[in-house]
Amino acid sequence: MNSTQNERINQITTSTLIVGVDIAKFKHVARAQDYRGVEIGRPFTFENNREGFKLFVRWFRKIATEQGFKDTIVGMEPTGHYWLNLAYYLGEQQVLCGVVNPLHVKKSKELDDNSPTKNDIKDARVIAQLIKDGRYAIPNLLHGKYAELREAMKIRDHLSTDLRVVQGRVHKCVCGENRPHSSLVFSNVILFCS
Repeated sequence: MNSTQNERINQITTSTLIVGVDIAKFKHVARAQDYRGVEIGRPFTFENNREGFKLFVRWFRKIATEQGFKDTIVGMEPTGHYWLNLAYYLGEQQVLCGVVNPLHVKKSKELDDNSPTKNDIKDARVIAQLIKDGRYAIPNLLHGKYAELREAMKIRDHLSTDLRVVQGRVHKCVCGENRPHSSLVFSNVILFCS
């Protein structure tokens, strides 16, 4: 266990409500627990839109006030891009948000009931347990121009990869196995002029 994991574990005290959220395309499932792993309340399903996020925040804040929790940490699995809207919304609401590694969720599933079966309610509990154990990271959510730059770099990387694939296909067609002397005729098959 390293020092950063110890720091994350120390952030979770007796007055911290831990909420695990299983992210999906349309509906998310959340479960709340205390620092010992005792489940509080019933699982809560909410939609992946602003109205659903408001209901979700209202749900866990109600639990926190009823049970006397002062802090809340919400953990989730970064599934595709579906988790980003919720993470940004929680940031606006000043709620601490953590992400867990999807591989850790998959490996930890069998610990509770000896069954590798997948369901949203079970996954939400596993995510909450990983948060409790300090096995999470705080996401770096960018805003404004920095977010646009990150998206532009991602698009550039995809385009560069696609270009290399097409260049390889062209090279294979022109200088393939059946045409060993074509490299003598064409100095560079990728250029438009030879």
